[in-house]
Amino acid sequence: MLNIRQGLIVWLFSLKNAKSLRRFGNVHFVSKRMKYVVLYCNQDEIEDLSEKLASMPFVKKVEASYKPYLKTEFENSKPDKAKEYDYRIGI
Repeated sequence: MLNIRQGLIVWLFSLKNAKSLRRFGNVHFVSKRMKYVVLYCNQDEIEDLSEKLASMPFVKKVEASYKPYLKTEFENSKPDKAKEYDYRIGI
């Protein structure tokens, strides 16, 4: 069975505790300059996990990713005739 995953963006005061977030899910990215961590976990655990993370003293804010709710199939996406011609030629 395939689990639906969703990202959590965890804003931190300090990056010292970024390593300890591994036990809550898969750490995908850590931004040193902006001090946030992108964490992936199961979608059914998002609410509980975000409340648990927000209560930690080193966490500034927790945001859920909107990617699972966005429509990724586009309508009326016909390519331009000039571009289509260029693709056939191999430019």
